Amino acid sequence: MIKIVTIIGARPQIIKAAALSRSIKNSFSKEITEIIVHTGQHYDDEMSTVFFEELSIPKPNYNLNIGSANHGMQTAQMIKGIEDILIKECPNYIVLYGDTNSTLAGAIAASKIGIPVVHIEAGLRSFNKSMPEEINRIVCDHVSTLLFSPTKTGYKNLLKEGFEDNHPPFTIDNPGIYHCGDIMYDNTLYYSEIAEKKSKILQIHSLEPNNFLLGTIHRNNNTDDPQRLTAIFNAFNKITETEKTTIILPLHPRTSKVLKNNLKENIYTKTINNPFIKILPPLSFLDMIQLEKNAQIILTDSGGVQKEAFFFKKPCIIIRSESEWVEIVECGMGIIANADETKIYKAFKYFKEKQLSEYEPIFGDGKAADFICKEMIKQTAKLIPL
Repeated sequence: MIKIVTIIGARPQIIKAAALSRSIKNSFSKEITEIIVHTGQHYDDEMSTVFFEELSIPKPNYNLNIGSANHGMQTAQMIKGIEDILIKECPNYIVLYGDTNSTLAGAIAASKIGIPVVHIEAGLRSFNKSMPEEINRIVCDHVSTLLFSPTKTGYKNLLKEGFEDNHPPFTIDNPGIYHCGDIMYDNTLYYSEIAEKKSKILQIHSLEPNNFLLGTIHRNNNTDDPQRLTAIFNAFNKITETEKTTIILPLHPRTSKVLKNNLKENIYTKTINNPFIKILPPLSFLDMIQLEKNAQIILTDSGGVQKEAFFFKKPCIIIRSESEWVEIVECGMGIIANADETKIYKAFKYFKEKQLSEYEPIFGDGKAADFICKEMIKQTAKLIPL
Protein backbone atom coordinates (compact mmCIF):
# COMPACT_ATOMS: atom_id res chain seq x y z
CA MET A 1 0.00 0.00 0.00
CA ILE A 2 1.35 3.41 -0.97
CA LYS A 3 0.24 6.76 0.42
CA ILE A 4 -0.14 9.92 -1.65
CA VAL A 5 -0.86 13.46 -0.50
CA THR A 6 -2.92 15.36 -3.07
CA ILE A 7 -2.72 19.17 -3.01
CA ILE A 8 -5.67 21.18 -4.27
CA GLY A 9 -6.53 24.83 -3.87
CA ALA A 10 -8.16 26.33 -6.94
CA ARG A 11 -11.43 25.28 -8.52
CA PRO A 12 -9.83 23.56 -11.57
CA GLN A 13 -7.61 21.47 -9.30
CA ILE A 14 -10.59 20.30 -7.27
CA ILE A 15 -12.23 19.10 -10.47
CA LYS A 16 -9.05 17.48 -11.82
CA ALA A 17 -8.49 15.67 -8.53
CA ALA A 18 -11.91 14.06 -8.91
CA ALA A 19 -10.61 11.90 -11.76
CA LEU A 20 -7.70 10.50 -9.74
CA SER A 21 -9.80 10.01 -6.60
CA ARG A 22 -12.43 8.18 -8.64
CA SER A 23 -9.80 5.94 -10.21
CA ILE A 24 -8.35 5.09 -6.79
CA LYS A 25 -11.79 4.32 -5.37
CA ASN A 26 -12.90 2.18 -8.31
CA SER A 27 -9.71 0.33 -9.21
CA PHE A 28 -6.82 0.90 -6.81
CA SER A 29 -8.26 1.14 -3.30
CA LYS A 30 -6.14 -1.79 -2.12
CA GLU A 31 -2.92 -0.27 -3.46
CA ILE A 32 -3.27 3.50 -2.87
CA THR A 33 -4.32 5.60 0.12
CA GLU A 34 -5.03 9.24 -0.72
CA ILE A 35 -4.77 12.15 1.73
CA ILE A 36 -6.33 15.34 0.33
CA VAL A 37 -5.05 18.76 1.40
CA HIS A 38 -7.05 21.87 0.47
CA THR A 39 -4.90 25.00 0.74
CA GLY A 40 -7.93 27.29 0.72
CA GLN A 41 -6.69 29.27 -2.31
CA HIS A 42 -10.30 29.41 -3.49
CA TYR A 43 -12.06 29.83 -0.20
CA ASP A 44 -15.69 30.73 -0.92
CA ASP A 45 -18.45 28.14 -1.25
CA GLU A 46 -19.29 29.07 -4.83
CA MET A 47 -15.73 28.41 -5.97
CA SER A 48 -14.86 25.44 -3.79
CA THR A 49 -17.19 23.62 -1.39
CA VAL A 50 -19.96 23.17 -3.93
CA PHE A 51 -17.63 21.14 -6.14
CA PHE A 52 -16.90 18.56 -3.47
CA GLU A 53 -20.62 18.06 -2.95
CA GLU A 54 -21.72 18.11 -6.58
CA LEU A 55 -18.90 15.95 -7.97
CA SER A 56 -18.84 13.48 -5.06
CA ILE A 57 -15.17 14.22 -4.39
CA PRO A 58 -13.80 12.96 -1.05
CA LYS A 59 -13.74 15.79 1.49
CA PRO A 60 -10.23 17.12 2.32
CA ASN A 61 -8.42 15.54 5.22
CA TYR A 62 -6.80 18.92 5.88
CA ASN A 63 -7.79 22.49 5.04
CA LEU A 64 -5.13 25.18 5.46
CA ASN A 65 -7.67 28.02 4.99
CA ILE A 66 -4.98 30.28 3.52
CA GLY A 67 -7.32 32.50 1.51
CA SER A 68 -6.37 35.43 -0.68
CA ALA A 69 -3.08 37.31 -0.29
CA ASN A 70 -0.16 38.62 -2.33
CA HIS A 71 1.72 35.86 -4.17
CA GLY A 72 4.65 35.78 -1.74
CA MET A 73 2.61 35.74 1.43
CA GLN A 74 0.10 33.22 0.11
CA THR A 75 2.79 30.86 -1.17
CA ALA A 76 4.86 31.12 2.01
CA GLN A 77 1.90 30.23 4.22
CA MET A 78 1.08 27.28 1.99
CA ILE A 79 4.67 25.98 2.08
CA LYS A 80 4.67 25.96 5.86
CA GLY A 81 1.29 24.27 6.15
CA ILE A 82 2.05 21.64 3.50
CA GLU A 83 5.48 20.87 4.98
CA ASP A 84 3.93 20.22 8.40
CA ILE A 85 1.44 17.78 6.87
CA LEU A 86 4.08 15.98 4.81
CA ILE A 87 6.26 15.46 7.87
CA LYS A 88 3.27 14.08 9.76
CA GLU A 89 1.92 11.82 6.99
CA CYS A 90 5.23 10.61 5.43
CA PRO A 91 3.71 9.88 1.99
CA ASN A 92 5.36 8.07 -0.89
CA TYR A 93 4.40 10.94 -3.21
CA ILE A 94 2.88 14.38 -3.24
CA VAL A 95 0.51 14.83 -6.20
CA LEU A 96 0.26 18.31 -7.74
CA TYR A 97 -1.96 19.66 -10.49
CA GLY A 98 -1.38 22.43 -12.99
CA ASP A 99 0.23 25.76 -12.24
CA THR A 100 -1.27 27.62 -9.27
CA ASN A 101 0.43 28.95 -6.14
CA SER A 102 -0.78 25.78 -4.43
CA THR A 103 1.20 23.80 -7.02
CA LEU A 104 4.32 25.86 -6.45
CA ALA A 105 4.05 25.64 -2.66
CA GLY A 106 3.60 21.87 -2.76
CA ALA A 107 6.58 21.44 -5.08
CA ILE A 108 8.89 23.51 -2.88
CA ALA A 109 7.74 21.99 0.40
CA ALA A 110 8.06 18.39 -0.81
CA SER A 111 11.32 18.69 -2.72
CA LYS A 112 13.06 20.38 0.24
CA ILE A 113 12.37 17.40 2.50
CA GLY A 114 12.83 14.63 -0.06
CA ILE A 115 9.22 13.69 -0.84
CA PRO A 116 8.91 12.68 -4.54
CA VAL A 117 6.71 15.04 -6.55
CA VAL A 118 4.16 13.82 -9.08
CA HIS A 119 3.17 16.64 -11.46
CA ILE A 120 -0.01 16.17 -13.47
CA GLU A 121 -0.21 18.52 -16.50
CA ALA A 122 3.58 18.66 -16.79
CA GLY A 123 5.33 20.23 -19.75
CA LEU A 124 2.77 22.90 -20.58
CA ARG A 125 4.35 26.18 -21.66
CA SER A 126 2.95 29.54 -22.73
CA PHE A 127 6.51 30.88 -23.16
CA ASN A 128 5.39 33.99 -21.33
CA LYS A 129 7.13 34.33 -17.98
CA SER A 130 5.17 37.45 -17.10
CA MET A 131 2.39 34.99 -16.22
CA PRO A 132 2.77 33.74 -12.63
CA GLU A 133 1.40 30.40 -13.80
CA GLU A 134 4.34 29.94 -16.19
CA ILE A 135 6.85 30.33 -13.36
CA ASN A 136 4.86 27.93 -11.18
CA ARG A 137 4.69 25.16 -13.77
CA ILE A 138 8.36 25.42 -14.73
CA VAL A 139 9.55 25.26 -11.12
CA CYS A 140 7.24 22.34 -10.36
CA ASP A 141 8.41 20.35 -13.38
CA HIS A 142 12.06 20.80 -12.48
CA VAL A 143 11.71 19.41 -8.96
CA SER A 144 9.38 16.54 -9.91
CA THR A 145 10.14 12.83 -9.97
CA LEU A 146 7.19 11.68 -12.11
CA LEU A 147 5.88 14.06 -14.78
CA PHE A 148 2.64 13.31 -16.62
CA SER A 149 2.01 15.42 -19.72
CA PRO A 150 -1.46 15.52 -21.27
CA THR A 151 -0.17 16.20 -24.80
CA LYS A 152 2.65 15.29 -27.15
CA THR A 153 3.64 18.96 -27.27
CA GLY A 154 4.02 19.06 -23.49
CA TYR A 155 6.18 15.94 -23.60
CA LYS A 156 8.38 17.50 -26.31
CA ASN A 157 8.72 20.69 -24.24
CA LEU A 158 10.19 18.62 -21.41
CA LEU A 159 12.69 17.01 -23.77
CA LYS A 160 13.73 20.45 -25.04
CA GLU A 161 14.36 21.58 -21.45
CA GLY A 162 16.79 18.76 -20.80
CA PHE A 163 14.54 16.01 -19.47
CA GLU A 164 15.37 12.58 -20.85
CA ASP A 165 13.43 9.43 -21.55
CA ASN A 166 15.09 7.81 -18.54
CA HIS A 167 14.91 4.37 -17.00
CA PRO A 168 13.73 3.66 -13.43
CA PRO A 169 14.24 3.87 -10.57
CA PHE A 170 13.13 7.46 -10.97
CA THR A 171 14.36 10.21 -8.66
CA ILE A 172 14.37 14.01 -8.63
CA ASP A 173 17.69 13.79 -10.53
CA ASN A 174 16.49 11.02 -12.85
CA PRO A 175 12.81 11.87 -13.38
CA GLY A 176 10.33 9.84 -15.40
CA ILE A 177 8.34 11.66 -18.06
CA TYR A 178 5.13 10.37 -19.66
CA HIS A 179 2.61 11.36 -22.31
CA CYS A 180 -0.57 10.03 -20.70
CA GLY A 181 -3.54 12.01 -22.01
CA ASP A 182 -5.60 14.51 -20.08
CA ILE A 183 -7.48 13.69 -16.88
CA MET A 184 -9.94 16.48 -17.69
CA TYR A 185 -11.00 14.43 -20.68
CA ASP A 186 -11.62 11.56 -18.23
CA ASN A 187 -13.86 13.92 -16.26
CA THR A 188 -15.68 15.29 -19.28
CA LEU A 189 -16.66 11.81 -20.41
CA TYR A 190 -17.77 10.88 -16.91
CA TYR A 191 -19.65 14.05 -15.92
CA SER A 192 -21.22 14.91 -19.27
CA GLU A 193 -23.98 12.34 -18.89
CA ILE A 194 -24.58 13.40 -15.28
CA ALA A 195 -24.83 17.05 -16.34
CA GLU A 196 -27.37 16.16 -18.99
CA LYS A 197 -29.64 14.71 -16.30
CA LYS A 198 -29.02 17.08 -13.39
CA SER A 199 -28.31 20.54 -14.82
CA LYS A 200 -31.25 22.86 -15.48
CA ILE A 201 -29.14 25.83 -16.58
CA LEU A 202 -30.51 25.88 -20.13
CA GLN A 203 -34.11 25.84 -18.96
CA ILE A 204 -33.56 28.43 -16.23
CA HIS A 205 -32.16 30.96 -18.73
CA SER A 206 -34.31 29.90 -21.72
CA LEU A 207 -31.30 28.94 -23.83
CA GLU A 208 -31.58 27.01 -27.07
CA PRO A 209 -28.74 24.58 -27.91
CA ASN A 210 -26.18 26.05 -30.34
CA ASN A 211 -27.91 29.42 -30.23
CA PHE A 212 -25.86 31.28 -27.61
CA LEU A 213 -22.24 32.13 -26.80
CA LEU A 214 -20.34 31.32 -23.60
CA GLY A 215 -17.64 33.60 -22.22
CA THR A 216 -15.29 33.44 -19.23
CA ILE A 217 -12.73 36.05 -18.13
CA HIS A 218 -10.60 35.63 -15.01
CA ARG A 219 -6.86 36.13 -15.66
CA ASN A 220 -5.46 39.10 -13.80
CA ASN A 221 -3.73 40.55 -16.85
CA ASN A 222 -7.21 40.91 -18.35
CA THR A 223 -9.24 41.82 -15.27
CA ASP A 224 -6.74 44.23 -13.73
CA ASP A 225 -5.84 46.12 -16.90
CA PRO A 226 -8.63 48.64 -17.71
CA GLN A 227 -7.54 48.91 -21.34
CA ARG A 228 -7.65 45.16 -21.93
CA LEU A 229 -10.88 44.68 -20.00
CA THR A 230 -12.53 47.51 -21.93
CA ALA A 231 -11.47 46.01 -25.27
CA ILE A 232 -12.90 42.63 -24.26
CA PHE A 233 -16.26 44.02 -23.19
CA ASN A 234 -16.42 46.30 -26.22
CA ALA A 235 -16.08 43.13 -28.31
CA PHE A 236 -18.78 41.36 -26.32
CA ASN A 237 -21.13 44.30 -26.78
CA LYS A 238 -20.38 44.57 -30.50
CA ILE A 239 -20.91 40.84 -31.14
CA THR A 240 -24.16 40.62 -29.20
CA GLU A 241 -25.67 43.84 -30.55
CA THR A 242 -24.65 43.29 -34.16
CA GLU A 243 -25.63 39.63 -34.30
CA LYS A 244 -28.52 39.76 -31.80
CA THR A 245 -26.82 36.83 -30.08
CA THR A 246 -26.88 36.10 -26.36
CA ILE A 247 -23.60 35.62 -24.49
CA ILE A 248 -23.59 33.94 -21.09
CA LEU A 249 -20.87 35.31 -18.76
CA PRO A 250 -20.38 33.45 -15.48
CA LEU A 251 -18.14 35.93 -13.66
CA HIS A 252 -15.16 34.84 -11.61
CA PRO A 253 -15.07 36.68 -8.25
CA ARG A 254 -11.95 38.57 -9.36
CA THR A 255 -13.72 39.84 -12.49
CA SER A 256 -16.90 40.71 -10.64
CA LYS A 257 -14.97 42.67 -8.03
CA VAL A 258 -13.18 44.96 -10.51
CA LEU A 259 -15.68 45.20 -13.36
CA LYS A 260 -17.28 48.50 -12.36
CA ASN A 261 -14.00 50.23 -11.47
CA ASN A 262 -11.95 48.99 -14.41
CA LEU A 263 -14.50 49.65 -17.14
CA LYS A 264 -15.27 53.18 -18.23
CA GLU A 265 -18.59 54.27 -16.81
CA ASN A 266 -20.33 54.32 -20.19
CA ILE A 267 -19.00 50.86 -21.12
CA TYR A 268 -20.00 49.41 -17.76
CA THR A 269 -23.51 50.89 -18.07
CA LYS A 270 -23.82 49.65 -21.64
CA THR A 271 -22.75 46.14 -20.59
CA ILE A 272 -25.09 45.94 -17.62
CA ASN A 273 -28.03 47.17 -19.69
CA ASN A 274 -27.29 45.02 -22.75
CA PRO A 275 -30.20 42.53 -22.97
CA PHE A 276 -28.01 40.07 -24.86
CA ILE A 277 -25.32 39.86 -22.14
CA LYS A 278 -26.33 37.65 -19.22
CA ILE A 279 -23.91 38.03 -16.32
CA LEU A 280 -24.12 35.12 -13.88
CA PRO A 281 -22.33 34.25 -10.63
CA PRO A 282 -19.79 31.37 -10.69
CA LEU A 283 -21.51 28.18 -11.78
CA SER A 284 -21.26 24.59 -10.72
CA PHE A 285 -19.10 22.31 -12.83
CA LEU A 286 -22.15 20.44 -14.13
CA ASP A 287 -23.80 23.69 -15.22
CA MET A 288 -20.59 24.79 -16.94
CA ILE A 289 -20.34 21.48 -18.77
CA GLN A 290 -23.92 21.82 -19.94
CA LEU A 291 -23.27 25.36 -21.21
CA GLU A 292 -20.05 24.33 -22.96
CA LYS A 293 -21.74 21.35 -24.54
CA ASN A 294 -24.57 23.47 -25.95
CA ALA A 295 -22.86 26.78 -26.81
CA GLN A 296 -22.31 27.81 -30.40
CA ILE A 297 -18.89 29.41 -29.74
CA ILE A 298 -16.83 29.79 -26.56
CA LEU A 299 -14.73 32.86 -25.70
CA THR A 300 -12.29 32.48 -22.81
CA ASP A 301 -8.93 33.24 -21.22
CA SER A 302 -9.08 29.96 -19.28
CA GLY A 303 -6.82 27.07 -20.23
CA GLY A 304 -9.28 24.55 -18.83
CA VAL A 305 -12.25 25.98 -20.72
CA GLN A 306 -10.21 25.91 -23.95
CA LYS A 307 -9.82 22.17 -23.52
CA GLU A 308 -13.43 21.59 -22.54
CA ALA A 309 -14.52 23.49 -25.65
CA PHE A 310 -12.37 21.11 -27.68
CA PHE A 311 -13.77 18.05 -25.91
CA PHE A 312 -17.26 19.14 -26.95
CA LYS A 313 -16.09 20.03 -30.49
CA LYS A 314 -16.85 23.72 -30.00
CA PRO A 315 -14.83 26.53 -31.63
CA CYS A 316 -12.92 28.62 -29.09
CA ILE A 317 -11.80 32.25 -29.21
CA ILE A 318 -8.78 32.54 -26.90
CA ILE A 319 -8.62 35.93 -25.16
CA ARG A 320 -4.90 35.76 -24.44
CA SER A 321 -1.72 36.42 -26.41
CA GLU A 322 -0.77 32.73 -26.32
CA SER A 323 -2.03 29.30 -25.36
CA GLU A 324 -0.44 26.28 -23.69
CA TRP A 325 -2.80 24.13 -25.73
CA VAL A 326 -1.19 24.84 -29.09
CA GLU A 327 -2.76 21.73 -30.63
CA ILE A 328 -6.19 23.33 -30.38
CA VAL A 329 -5.00 26.29 -32.42
CA GLU A 330 -3.00 24.20 -34.88
CA CYS A 331 -5.97 21.98 -35.73
CA GLY A 332 -8.22 24.98 -36.34
CA MET A 333 -10.51 24.61 -33.32
CA GLY A 334 -9.14 27.73 -31.58
CA ILE A 335 -8.08 31.25 -32.56
CA ILE A 336 -5.81 33.43 -30.41
CA ALA A 337 -7.44 36.87 -30.43
CA ASN A 338 -5.80 38.41 -27.34
CA ALA A 339 -7.65 41.30 -25.69
CA ASP A 340 -8.16 42.90 -29.09
CA GLU A 341 -11.67 44.06 -29.94
CA THR A 342 -11.17 43.72 -33.71
CA LYS A 343 -9.53 40.28 -33.54
CA ILE A 344 -12.19 38.94 -31.18
CA TYR A 345 -14.97 40.09 -33.51
CA LYS A 346 -13.21 38.73 -36.61
CA ALA A 347 -12.67 35.38 -34.90
CA PHE A 348 -16.36 35.25 -34.05
CA LYS A 349 -17.36 35.97 -37.66
CA TYR A 350 -14.88 33.36 -38.92
CA PHE A 351 -16.20 30.60 -36.69
CA LYS A 352 -19.81 31.50 -37.34
CA GLU A 353 -19.37 31.11 -41.07
CA LYS A 354 -16.75 28.34 -41.37
CA GLN A 355 -17.15 24.58 -41.19
CA LEU A 356 -14.70 23.28 -38.61
CA SER A 357 -11.96 20.84 -39.52
CA GLU A 358 -12.05 17.18 -38.56
CA TYR A 359 -11.89 16.54 -34.81
CA GLU A 360 -8.65 14.92 -33.64
CA PRO A 361 -8.28 12.88 -30.40
CA ILE A 362 -5.44 15.03 -29.06
CA PHE A 363 -6.05 14.46 -25.34
CA GLY A 364 -5.95 10.69 -25.02
CA ASP A 365 -8.50 7.95 -24.50
CA GLY A 366 -10.22 9.11 -21.29
CA LYS A 367 -8.19 6.77 -19.06
CA ALA A 368 -5.34 9.05 -18.00
CA ALA A 369 -6.08 8.71 -14.27
CA ASP A 370 -5.83 4.91 -14.42
CA PHE A 371 -2.49 5.22 -16.22
CA ILE A 372 -1.13 7.60 -13.58
CA CYS A 373 -2.20 5.34 -10.72
CA LYS A 374 -0.60 2.30 -12.33
CA GLU A 375 2.68 4.14 -12.85
CA MET A 376 2.82 5.41 -9.26
CA ILE A 377 2.31 1.86 -8.01
CA LYS A 378 4.83 0.41 -10.45
CA GLN A 379 7.57 2.94 -9.71
CA THR A 380 7.08 2.68 -5.95
CA ALA A 381 7.40 -1.11 -6.24
CA LYS A 382 10.88 -0.67 -7.68
CA LEU A 383 11.96 1.12 -4.52
CA ILE A 384 10.04 -0.46 -1.64
CA PRO A 385 7.80 -3.55 -1.25
CA LEU A 386 4.07 -2.83 -1.30
